[in-house]
Amino acid sequence: MGSILSYSGLSTKIRAMQSKLITEDQLAEIIRLPGVPQAAAYLKRTPAYADAWAAVDENNLHRGQIEKMLKASIFRDFSKIYSFANSRQRTFLDLYSKRYEIRVLKEMITNIFDHRETDPVDLSPYREFFRRHSKLDLDALNACRTMPEFINALKGNEFYIPLSHIQDHENALLFDYGMALDLYYFTQIWNVRKKLFSGNDLKEITFAYGEKFDMLNLQFIQRSKQCFNMQPADIYALLIPVNYKLKKEEIRSLVEAASYEESIALFRRTYYGKKFTKLSATNLEEFYNYILRHILEKESRRDPYSVATLYSYLYHKEHEVNRLTIAIECVRYGVEPDDAMRYIRSN
Repeated sequence: MGSILSYSGLSTKIRAMQSKLITEDQLAEIIRLPGVPQAAAYLKRTPAYADAWAAVDENNLHRGQIEKMLKASIFRDFSKIYSFANSRQRTFLDLYSKRYEIRVLKEMITNIFDHRETDPVDLSPYREFFRRHSKLDLDALNACRTMPEFINALKGNEFYIPLSHIQDHENALLFDYGMALDLYYFTQIWNVRKKLFSGNDLKEITFAYGEKFDMLNLQFIQRSKQCFNMQPADIYALLIPVNYKLKKEEIRSLVEAASYEESIALFRRTYYGKKFTKLSATNLEEFYNYILRHILEKESRRDPYSVATLYSYLYHKEHEVNRLTIAIECVRYGVEPDDAMRYIRSN
């Protein structure tokens, strides 16, 4: 009863927001529109975007501005949910929001590596959200032009240590810094979940993130062998240090397989190879979004009064923005509707 009472108001709010998410039928209509202004006008008429976009003249919008507005809608929805959440639910939301901080940090690091001295990250979609939910000094970080300067600007913040460890390595790459941030975040979620949650919430979080991390590790092992021919020691160093349904010995066998073909045969004997019969080592990336979406939808329906409801909505909102961004890009370049839908469905 306590869980139902604590989640009832928030669950009702999320159901109302969920009813406004853009459907696949609406995406199919958008990709048939003649141009980007018409796509923006279409979104202005939807319940999800009508209020926030009411004062915007779609004829003066370009594709980049629409992407910023879509991105800002994620943070707007997060803040709506946060305002309805109790202290325990906000604990999860605070942890979840770190993914947004990491996203911005990665954009800034990419700029540094690309030497975009006159083109800093546009912070407009993030400012209001970060003012309320982050301790990062976005302007100070965005002004940095070298990685030592950037990392020094992070002193006192939790992201300083994982990035400073990478800086100590010679010839550190953009990929290394991005992976360090991801590994820090994923490991933190896994390690603190038992301190933050109990009962059904703990079960839901463990299941959702456990399968997510397993699938990400499988993807990375597959890519590292097929595309980069990496050595086992290098692969181990970049895996998320979590074992859920994938056993340690299975990971070891996959990483140390003598050939890519051998790793495919080994994969078929794992929990995921057996559970999803259409899943193979060659289509892991395509299945990842489908499986995560399936897990969250199932858990949210099964127990609407749990933390899965929060996670599920935020995931679906981000997924919507990603698909809308692709749809508008397809409209911009005149991609055939059938081809556009295939691309959208694969993301």
